[in-house]
Parts: sequence; C-alpha cells; structure tokens
Amino acid sequence: MKKLLFIILLITSFSNCKSSKSIAKKKKETVVKTETEPLLKADNITSYAKQFEGTRYKYGGTTKKGMDCSGLIYTSFKSEAISLPRTTKDLSIIGDWIDLKEVKKGDLLFFATKKNSRKVNHVGIVTSSQVGRVEFIHSTTSNGVITSELSERYWYFAFVQARRVL
Repeated sequence: MKKLLFIILLITSFSNCKSSKSIAKKKKETVVKTETEPLLKADNITSYAKQFEGTRYKYGGTTKKGMDCSGLIYTSFKSEAISLPRTTKDLSIIGDWIDLKEVKKGDLLFFATKKNSRKVNHVGIVTSSQVGRVEFIHSTTSNGVITSELSERYWYFAFVQARRVL
C-alpha cells in the first residue's frame, strides 16, 4: 500500500513539472506578441489619420466635415480602441515624455504656436521618423489636415515636447 501511494505521488509530481513548462512557453509567446502590438497599432492609427488629409479645420471637429488637431488624435486612437483625452492640454500630460531623438511612428508631438508663449496648444501624430527627419500629421487652421516635417522652421521653433502613449 505504501509503495502504491509512493508511485502515485511520484507520477503526480512528474506530471506537474511537464505542465509548468508549457505554461512558461505560452507566456514567452505572449510577450513576443505584445512587443509588436504597439508597432501594428501605430501603423493602423497613422493610416487612419491619413484618411482625413485635406479635411478642413473645424474647432471641436472629429469628422470628415471638419477636424481640429486634438480631434484628429482622439479619433485616430479611438479607431484602435484607445481612449485618450479630447483636448490638447489634457493630451500633453498623458503617456511618457520622450526625447526627440527617440520618437517613432504613433508618438505625439506638442507645440506652442502663440507668440511669446511656451504653453502647449497644438498636437500632431508622428507618421515617419528617421534620423534628422520627423514627419507628423495634424490639423492646422489654415490648411486643415496635412502632413508636415518637424524640420520646417515654423514647427521646429514651436516644438515643446514629444510623448509616447502606445
């Protein structure tokens, strides 16, 4: 009887070891998926935002009929089920601050466009980032939704910060 109990205990302990290995393997696969997930979301978000190129500016707008800068961010991230604040001021304090050298597709760029002010009042989404060249999509009062380069004099001097929310 003692031998039988010992054998059952031994079999149970070996079977437990085997199942823990498969759990560890599954966890590793999940980690790999979540590392690529932000890249896919960034691609989807920027592609969605590009659908609004040419849309006229409308304060408070979030549709093809009219769009403001924070509305573009709000709507584009919402397309990937990511809930963000609606205003530029509220957007400027979420996520993580990042150095301009580290920006990548899907990051947010914030600007102060009022003369003699560093108060953030404009936002755009990075669509492309290479060394020395950062492109972003945003909605301007003069041209509506457009893609610009950070190296353009106006945007370069108005730049305040970059933030990562993905």
